[in-house]
Amino acid sequence: MGSLYSRRVFVNRFNLAMSLLTMAFGLAFLFWILTTLFLAGFHAFSTDLFTQMTPPPGSKGGLLNAIVGSLLMAAAGTLIGTPVGIFAGIYLAEYGSRGWLAPCTRFINDILLSAPSIVIGLFIYEVFVFKVGHFSAWAGSLALALIVIPVVIRTTENMLRLVPDSLREAAVALGTPQWKVIVMVTLRSVRAGIITGVLLAVARISGETAPLLFTALNNQFWSVDLNAPMANLPVVIFQFAMSPYADWQTLAWAGSLLITIAVLALNVIARTLFRQAAPK
Repeated sequence: MGSLYSRRVFVNRFNLAMSLLTMAFGLAFLFWILTTLFLAGFHAFSTDLFTQMTPPPGSKGGLLNAIVGSLLMAAAGTLIGTPVGIFAGIYLAEYGSRGWLAPCTRFINDILLSAPSIVIGLFIYEVFVFKVGHFSAWAGSLALALIVIPVVIRTTENMLRLVPDSLREAAVALGTPQWKVIVMVTLRSVRAGIITGVLLAVARISGETAPLLFTALNNQFWSVDLNAPMANLPVVIFQFAMSPYADWQTLAWAGSLLITIAVLALNVIARTLFRQAAPK
């Protein structure tokens, strides 16, 4: 018995040590990346960054048009994708226990969750951009919406499944229609979790570059016309980072840091809400 106990203690300590080493290995690279990003991008932060347009080579400028374009397309993509994702998640959780439609929907949703974003961009290019004959922010918003939808579906379904059936049964026993049970009982009890899923979806689309290359393209000038090409931070970062101009590369570092801070803030907010997401 003593040798068996000693062997189990050794295996436990070995596995724990390897887990800690693996975590430290990943955190070291994460810290390295974040440190490099902050050192290279923080000194480029200034009022010009938020008040000037993207400049030609050799000129001073900022990222105002790209920031506004990213915010508009992310907002439009979220507004398009969120209702679809929530309604689909409600169907899967509340009505999808029987039949073939719910399993097929879950299968397609799993494919969309793991699909490369460049494939989504090419799909929107083929079905929208090619048909209308020009790039536009609407096309970029549709591509981002296709990335938002599966995230919101998965989060909404999982959160609704955490609601105890006793709550539903109690409401139905009082004569409440099922649609009112969903709206007034189940959705209300997991609203924090659904909001968390939406925030995580926004964080997911904040740095997507490939879909916007084939849909919204870019625009060096100020534009809020969603039916025309529009500047956005991911594409501007890609183009400026690949250029031979030092001032463009500096702006690319600043834009990368800006997206990192935004995504980090969204994730912190989402994790904070998730602590209270489970129904009581």
